[in-house]
Amino acid sequence: MSKKKLIRNAHILTMDDARREFVGDLLIEGGVIREVAPTISAADAEVHDATGCVLTPGLVNTHHHLYQTLTRAVPGGQDALLFGWLQTLYPIWSRFGPEEMFVSAQVGLAELALSGCTMTSDHLYLFPNGSRLDDTIAAAGEVGLRFHATRGAMSIGESDGGLPPDSLVEKEHAILEDSIRVVDAFHDAREGAMVRVALAPCSPFSVSRDLMRDAAILARDKEVMLHTHLAENDEDIAYSEAMFGCRPGQYAEELGWTGDDVWHAHCVKLDGSEIELFARSKTGVAHCPCSNCRLGSGIAPVRAMRDGGVKVGLGVDGSASNDAGNLILEARQAMLLQRVAKGADAMSAREALEIATRGGAEVLGRHDCGQIAVGKRADIAIWDTRGIESAGSWDPAALLLAGPVKVKDLFVEGRQIVSSGYITSIDVPLLVERQNRLARGLME
Repeated sequence: MSKKKLIRNAHILTMDDARREFVGDLLIEGGVIREVAPTISAADAEVHDATGCVLTPGLVNTHHHLYQTLTRAVPGGQDALLFGWLQTLYPIWSRFGPEEMFVSAQVGLAELALSGCTMTSDHLYLFPNGSRLDDTIAAAGEVGLRFHATRGAMSIGESDGGLPPDSLVEKEHAILEDSIRVVDAFHDAREGAMVRVALAPCSPFSVSRDLMRDAAILARDKEVMLHTHLAENDEDIAYSEAMFGCRPGQYAEELGWTGDDVWHAHCVKLDGSEIELFARSKTGVAHCPCSNCRLGSGIAPVRAMRDGGVKVGLGVDGSASNDAGNLILEARQAMLLQRVAKGADAMSAREALEIATRGGAEVLGRHDCGQIAVGKRADIAIWDTRGIESAGSWDPAALLLAGPVKVKDLFVEGRQIVSSGYITSIDVPLLVERQNRLARGLME
């Protein structure tokens, strides 16, 4: 089989520096985009006809909890705010083991791929019954998505005033030791890396001040990124003010948790000074609109963040607080919420799509991804706009207004992961059957 792939006749949304759009061709070789032009000749290439399709960079998911695909729509947590929702689910998650972690991760990754996602981060912060970060990294390797695994942690249990049960917390010295292990074993700092590792203590209400500070020091020593939850809802703000005597942004800054190597999830309740801090320090934000709606957390000030110069990407968050892992729908929701908050002209379909592609890549420090441009990695989503979803559309490239919610073809590092709407790398029906069996076991 030819190593070159030529995608022809697509409406290309480049998200490059000039934000070019045109109907044309794309040449892939060795996992890299070699040429983008109205017409390309490559006699030795494998040809993919994309007539009637829109081609975008692969979508980038900057915040997920893949293990949660086993706990969708759990009774007792369906109508709860963040803290009550967590207290309902912690006892269930404590019964997970390596198989649950692996299978739920594969389900979540397959779901992301079908929604056009080529690169995702995953925030795994609990490790019951012998589970390890290795389980989810192995799952991503089989599915074929570019994967940013984060070694999360919880160290303050209920007996010490924290939210999680004591059975789910770890000793802080053990957390730091395993963080070193997984970075040394899996992190790839090279351009085009398929796996990177970040350090990610769960949240200010589940780890100590010392662990937050030590994780930041370790991450800089190892030259990896930092991630946590921050300013998610009013409860979060009240906890920070009561326990630390300051707002979350100030707490993060004092402990070394701002900078271009840091990204925070949610940030629904950032105020103007915190937005200015994040812009000045080049700290990134993973915006999770559907989860924020589901948990009643509020509407994040994305318009103010973007206008202020903050890096913003999208996250589907866990499927226990979203119930879905569809990133193209997340982009649409981000657009709609900003319009609800700020007016119909607050965010265009193209800007929301940019946040979902280039924006997410910049948040994760992946300047080799997120654009259709020569030299960038060949992470590409092809959307068929000949279907009923786009019938009658005057602007097929406005995917978030009238477009498909499932990708036709998906390429990661030039390898085809989705073909004609189906995952090529794993047996999805068998995986779903296995997932449902595990979910029934947890229910029983």
